[in-house]
Amino acid sequence: MKYLLALALLAAPLAASAQEAYFVTYSQQMEEAGNLEIENKNVVSSPQGGDSFIGSAMEFEYGAKGWWTTELYLDGQSTANQSTIFTGFRWENRFRPLLREHWINPVLYVEFEDTAADKTLLEVVGHDGLPDFLEPNDRGDKEREGELKLILSSNHKGWNVSENFIAEKNLQAGPWEFGYALGVSRPLSLQASAKACSFCRQTLTTGVEMYGGLGDLNSLTLHDTSHYLAPLLQWEPLRGPSFKISPGWGLNNYSLKFLLRFGISYEIPQIFALFKGK
Repeated sequence: MKYLLALALLAAPLAASAQEAYFVTYSQQMEEAGNLEIENKNVVSSPQGGDSFIGSAMEFEYGAKGWWTTELYLDGQSTANQSTIFTGFRWENRFRPLLREHWINPVLYVEFEDTAADKTLLEVVGHDGLPDFLEPNDRGDKEREGELKLILSSNHKGWNVSENFIAEKNLQAGPWEFGYALGVSRPLSLQASAKACSFCRQTLTTGVEMYGGLGDLNSLTLHDTSHYLAPLLQWEPLRGPSFKISPGWGLNNYSLKFLLRFGISYEIPQIFALFKGK
């Protein structure tokens, strides 16, 4: 999957719009209509009592309309002493009912997921936690799930504050599971440099995320749920792809002790215009 990203970097023209700074939390930012963003997100961890792993998600995000962004995920993972496997796919859609900026900007999120032995940690719900990462790859259950999110996001003086409320349901059995994600971020500078530069304060964004599970419909609880706190840094140079990194720490014994997330993304403006006249 990573080779697709490399091909896009070679073939695409300069991309220019801002990328999502968070790994887990969503803000009100939507993909510009007609643009395609290709992103690879990775998470590395070494569970207590288990084998180290890397989970990867290759994302293809397309701006269908100004108010509608659709995205396909192709997920995989590699676990030491076990195997490297393709774990499945996700199809995500985000809808922004209010296009103008407001004090709070709501976005509605709907996703279908078909995965097995997934370790991408794109969200944490219910009683997701350390025990899930101790199961061998060949015992991972097939999961077909629907996921809903209410995304609330605000911008003020360069700061972004976003809150996500998550509800997820196994479509075959089991109760609704709940989770949350919170994010705060800000560019290091809001002032444009007098000279064009790729590594200066306005190209760097810092922030922090917190996310975790809230039990399920049978028991809304913090008992046997995992929670994480993760600072982040994003670099958006003038040309080429954007990069971001986020070390994260589990806040209780049910969580993985440490996560390292890193990602690279590239946006192709008006993707279908590239093929006109050919």
